[in-house]
Amino acid sequence: MKNIIVLPVLKAKRFFLILAVFGICYFILFHLGVVSNTPLKSLMKFSMRGSQACSGNGVGELAIADNNSVCSRIMSHQSVHKLANSTRTRNKYRPLTENDYVKLASDCDTFIKTSKYITFPISDEELDFPIAYSIVVHYKIEMFERLLRAIYAPQNKYCVHVDSKAPKAFHSAVAAIASCFHNVFIASRIEQVTYGSWARVQADLNCMRDLVRSTTPWKYLINLCGQDFPLKTNGEIIQSLISANDQNIISSYPPSAAKKRRWGHRYRVGRKMTKTAEMKKTPRNIRIFVGNTYIAVTRAFVNYVLSSIEIQQFFKWSEDTYSPDEHVWATIHRMRGVPGSRPSNSKSRSPHAPVFNRLIKWRFLEGVGKNNDTCAGTYRHNICVYGTGDLHWILRHPHHLFANKFDSAMDNTAVRCLEEYLRQKVLNEIQKFPCSRETMTENLTSNNVEVTTE
Repeated sequence: MKNIIVLPVLKAKRFFLILAVFGICYFILFHLGVVSNTPLKSLMKFSMRGSQACSGNGVGELAIADNNSVCSRIMSHQSVHKLANSTRTRNKYRPLTENDYVKLASDCDTFIKTSKYITFPISDEELDFPIAYSIVVHYKIEMFERLLRAIYAPQNKYCVHVDSKAPKAFHSAVAAIASCFHNVFIASRIEQVTYGSWARVQADLNCMRDLVRSTTPWKYLINLCGQDFPLKTNGEIIQSLISANDQNIISSYPPSAAKKRRWGHRYRVGRKMTKTAEMKKTPRNIRIFVGNTYIAVTRAFVNYVLSSIEIQQFFKWSEDTYSPDEHVWATIHRMRGVPGSRPSNSKSRSPHAPVFNRLIKWRFLEGVGKNNDTCAGTYRHNICVYGTGDLHWILRHPHHLFANKFDSAMDNTAVRCLEEYLRQKVLNEIQKFPCSRETMTENLTSNNVEVTTE
């Protein structure tokens, strides 16, 4: 009789114990803000959040310089000591080659660890605000890889368009690098890009189409080229995009007489763009504006551009103009009804928030007005390829997201110092979330995110 009574009591105790364990687990998950309406997203968020919370340990392993580096003497916190424009002399740095990267990327774990990629989201805000990137490249493999490393975050998505006429070795190297990351891929369709041709716009459109099909819920798309470099950390870029208040970041202003000649005649694509004698009419009901190639746009903008019949017709009209990348986005930005854009009667060149996409030092602006800043590097296509002496000028522009152009073969110190400057800011961000390395490793491995600590 006694045994008959004890058995139900034991079962009841076991039931309440299990119930208590589930209750505690649910409370922990709820307290951490993990429980949501989407179970898969919740699991991913919990896994990544664990990596973020534990990212404080192992910070030293992610550092790329010590306090005695050349750059640490050049740069001091958020200021840069002004250097004489003496960096035109070559620094005898030998960039890594395509074959070097193919060999390095043959062992992805070692490549990611030794290159010190940040493979975990640093904060909840970064995790909840993924960015899509369209990167158009054709040469200088090391600059591409260093750009990718500087902007890399596991929650972002990266589409890389490689010019079809680039050497086979370059294609192989980009593919090898991309294969080491779950969120980096080659565009499904590639173009042969001629300077000043429609193919430059089409390359971005190809990536846009691939990115909208992605399951990553990215908020903004930013297009880049291989010689761009960020001036802000991923977290700072997100802050800038949030401050734009769902507005696109596109420069747009009325064209000069010289710019209007770019679409007054039809152009033919060959080894270079050739102007023909055939006149070309401006499309009805569309006022043409000009700006530049580089944009930061909302997902709603991208979806609209890819589906609008009016914009597809405008694209078709632009295909035989000269350098359409400098008027297409600027014009769409002024069309009525386009998400995140501004009406044509607005005189402003930028969104309400003080955010600018690309910092460029133009040759033709040198010496104009109070502008006494010369290029410490060298000019290429009338654009300054920055030298170390330009760093002081660059960091005087805190509202820009990226700068163009950099070339490690021309001045590696300029690239290296900017890398160190950004990495130190990232390490400062990481140290806000300390915890044990063991927990970090456990959480990362469950989410298919590469671990950067031993």
